[in-house]
Amino acid sequence: MDRLSNKTILVAGAGGIGSELVRRYAAEGANVVLGDANEKAAETALGGLEKGSGRVLVTRLDGSDGASIDKAVELACTEFGGLDGLHANFASFADGLLQVGVLDLPLDIYDEVMRVNARGFLLCTQAALPRILARGGGSIIYTSSGAAHAPSPVRAPYAMSKAAIHALMRVVATRHGPDNVRANVVAPGVILHQSLADATGEEFRQWALSRTPIKSRLGRPEDIAAMSALLMSDEGSYITGQVISVDGGSSMRP
Repeated sequence: MDRLSNKTILVAGAGGIGSELVRRYAAEGANVVLGDANEKAAETALGGLEKGSGRVLVTRLDGSDGASIDKAVELACTEFGGLDGLHANFASFADGLLQVGVLDLPLDIYDEVMRVNARGFLLCTQAALPRILARGGGSIIYTSSGAAHAPSPVRAPYAMSKAAIHALMRVVATRHGPDNVRANVVAPGVILHQSLADATGEEFRQWALSRTPIKSRLGRPEDIAAMSALLMSDEGSYITGQVISVDGGSSMRP
């Protein structure tokens, strides 16, 4: 398919989902710049996908560093003539193993998670949005998490940072809808990419399956990429301001 032909998209954040986003966007005809704090890891994650051939470029992008984000945006515009889409896809999991409530939460952990997840997505938006406006509009997608709306006794920083992303998305969608800019959130459920599969076992798989109505499988990076390709394309041109859960039904919200 070629739904994204003649579009240029910046994907900020590699990993299991980010790498699949790049593959899908490129397969749909887009020029793609993939930026990650670990440039070598991003190149490795892309596997056999051709890089530097006028279709996909890899660069360093630290989501907490505005200068590196600006450089990635400039690379996309210099190499491909402009920017039509941004997909912010990175996250800090600094509180991932910290199973404590708010009373015992170290503020340095809170600050780190918010610095990357909330502030970083704002920095990406501030860098990319003017270039998207200059193209006459486009699409911004933020990868979030069901943690933004799910109950939990722990990991307040992560949940708060994801809720902040939803608020950012709504502001962008509302203010810049008249400028032909769409903004949406994709909230993945448990996505069994290779690194997660390597780090977990059957007990984790069964726990994850128990949380979803769909019992045949867990989520895959391809599921996130498929939804994202729709939101980036002209076929998704009437979808904006939405949090779209791709989680096998583990969350069901009106």
